[in-house]
Amino acid sequence: ISERKNLNAYGKHHFMLELEQEILDKEEEKHRYLAERAPPLNMSGLSLGQLQDLCRELHAKIDVVDEERYDIEAKVMLNTREIKDLNIKVLDLRGKFKRPNLRRVRVSADAILRSLLGSKHKVSMDLRANLKSVKKEDTEKVDWRKNVEAMSGMEGRKKMFDAAKGSAQ
Repeated sequence: ISERKNLNAYGKHHFMLELEQEILDKEEEKHRYLAERAPPLNMSGLSLGQLQDLCRELHAKIDVVDEERYDIEAKVMLNTREIKDLNIKVLDLRGKFKRPNLRRVRVSADAILRSLLGSKHKVSMDLRANLKSVKKEDTEKVDWRKNVEAMSGMEGRKKMFDAAKGSAQ
């Protein structure tokens, strides 16, 4: 565990050093760019007319740079708005196509054949025609309310026991 802590501490220290170096590099690049683009002004020994011309020149440059900045800012705003709209569309599409829970559907054999072969072929497959018909035996239903008194007591139980014994044999 202590090795891991040392490794993490070393990693953090290394990361902080890289970050500081990156900040210093950016500062240096900025100074180099400004020295290249905006050389120091030499205003000593200029007359009033020359100073006014220099000011007009600098104002014209400022206007050009400001227009470029405004155009770039407008493009960035437009792209940001478009990205937001596309993200909203993506979220909407994800929500719309949520897959439903599938239910089992009973399909007849004719419907399966029709879907496989197409509607051109008239194939009928009646599986129920092959089944054997079975008839239920009619059993006599006795109304239990009629012989409640006859079945009550020990005599009724004996009759029920004898009836069950007789049907089992």
